[in-house]
This record gives sequence, C-alpha cells and structure tokens, in this order.
Amino acid sequence: MLTVRDDGYEIDTDPGRLDVPLVHRWLSTDAYWSLGRSLETVERTIDGSLCFGVYAPESGELVGFARVITDLATFAYLCDVYVARDVRGKGLGTWLVTVIRDRILATGVQRLLLATADAHEVYARAGYAPVHAPERWMEIDIRDHVVMESIARTSGTQER
Repeated sequence: MLTVRDDGYEIDTDPGRLDVPLVHRWLSTDAYWSLGRSLETVERTIDGSLCFGVYAPESGELVGFARVITDLATFAYLCDVYVARDVRGKGLGTWLVTVIRDRILATGVQRLLLATADAHEVYARAGYAPVHAPERWMEIDIRDHVVMESIARTSGTQER
C-alpha cells in the first residue's frame, strides 16, 4: 500500500524499501524503548510485522518507521513508531499513525493498542485514547527483575 501526501512524502508498506540498518540505528540508539536492540532482533520484528516506512519527497530516503503486530482480523498492536529527528515538526508522526489507523481498521480490527511514555498528543490527534478499562489488562514484562524472579520460581511446574 502506497499513500502520498500533498508535499510528496510517501508511506509505503513494501518491506523491500525499508533501510533496515537505518531502522536498527534509530531504534537501538535513539528510541528510549529499544535502546541496545540488536540488528538480528530488529530484522525478526520486521519479518513478523506489518511495517510502514515514511519516505522523503524526491530522494525517497527513509525518514520514518512504524510496525504493527496483528492478525488483521480482531486485534493490532502499534509499536516502534519513529520519525527522524531532522524531519520532526512536519506532522509526519501524526500522519503516519493516522494512515496506520485507517489501514488497520479497514481490515475489521476492532482494537488497536499502543504504548507511549511521551507522545500522547501525537496519538490523540489521530483518535487514540487511554485504555478504557486498564484494570482488565495484564502483562508479562521480562525486562522487570521482579517478574523474572517470579517466572523462575514457577518454572518448575510441568505441563500435562
């Protein structure tokens, strides 16, 4: 899927256009949620996701990225949204998440989820809102040492 903005910026879901080493550099060195992420992990996440690249007019250079983990039927999770520092402030982030929203909801997905520590306004402009019933949601986050200790204590159980 190719979407073109009036000023020539493009959003494309063609994985062949992605500059994977650049995406890796952005995520592993400049995105608080994925600092230190390996190139192998970035490649695996791209392979297992529906990815969206934002491309500059004329040069076609990759200037933004996001990916969605989804079954394209009931649920989708938007993550790794990144816009290059030198093109921020042009509305590309809001445009990107709006195009993604429209593409995903058009498949019949009824819930599109994301997490952010600092870009609530960007997502709100595209219609995203806080989780309706946060008390219903649970997670396992193995980055947390307390969770890791709990998993270690219970891992002695056997499945039957």
